[in-house]
Amino acid sequence: MNKVVIVTGASRGIGAETAKLLASQGYSVCVNYLSQHQRAAQVVDEIVTAGGEAFAVQADVSNEAQVAAMFEAVQAKYGTVTHLVNNAGILFTQSKLCDIELERFQTVMNANVTSCFLCCKAFLRQSGTMRAIVNVSSAASRLGAPFEYIDYAASKGAMDSLTKGLSLEVAEQGIRVNGVRPGCIYTEMHADGGEPDRVDRLASSLPLKRGGTAEEVAQSIAWLLSDQASYVTGSFIELAGGR
Repeated sequence: MNKVVIVTGASRGIGAETAKLLASQGYSVCVNYLSQHQRAAQVVDEIVTAGGEAFAVQADVSNEAQVAAMFEAVQAKYGTVTHLVNNAGILFTQSKLCDIELERFQTVMNANVTSCFLCCKAFLRQSGTMRAIVNVSSAASRLGAPFEYIDYAASKGAMDSLTKGLSLEVAEQGIRVNGVRPGCIYTEMHADGGEPDRVDRLASSLPLKRGGTAEEVAQSIAWLLSDQASYVTGSFIELAGGR
C-alpha cells in the first residue's frame, strides 16, 4: 500500500522537517500551509529535487470545509490518506494569564485543538486502511508555561487528552494514535512569542544542556508513524532535553 501523509503546518520548523524526512522514507506528502505559500513551495521543491513525492495545499485546518477540501485534494492526487501529522499551531507574545484576552485564548484553542479534532475526524471518515496519527503537542502541556503561554499550554493539554481518548476508540481498528511533546526546540515559533533567543536562554537549565532541533523531533514523529512502532498507541515521546 502507498503511504500517503498530510503534515499540517508544514511550511516551516518541525512540520517542514517532518515532511522532508517522511518523503525520504517513501511517503507521498501533502505539505499543508495557511499563508506562507513560498515557503511551502520551497519544501515541496526540496522534496521533489531529492526524488520524493509532494505537493502543497493551502488550508485553514481550523475550518471544517477547508479540511474536507484538503483531504479531497490529497485523495485525488495520491489516494487514501494513510498517515496524519497534526503539527499546525500558534502562540502569541509571552503574557501572564491575567493579561491574556479572551479573544486570544479562543484563537489559540481554535488553531491548536480544533484543527487537530477536525483533521482526525476527516482522517477517520475515509474509506480504506489507515495506519497512524501523530499529534504534535508540547512539554508545555506538562509544565504549564507560567508567565509565558498558559493559553498555549492549555491547548496542548487538550490535544494530549484527545490523543489518549482517540487512541482507545480506534485501537481495535488497527489505527494508532500517539503524540510527541517537544520542549526547547530551535524553531521560529519562539519569535512569534516575542523572544527569538528563548532556547539559548533556557538551554543551560536543561539536563542535556542544549536545545533540540526540528530534525530530532521529526525523527520521533517518523518512528511513531512507522511499522517499527506497530505496538505503540496512546503514548507520548518527550523531546525536552530531560526537563
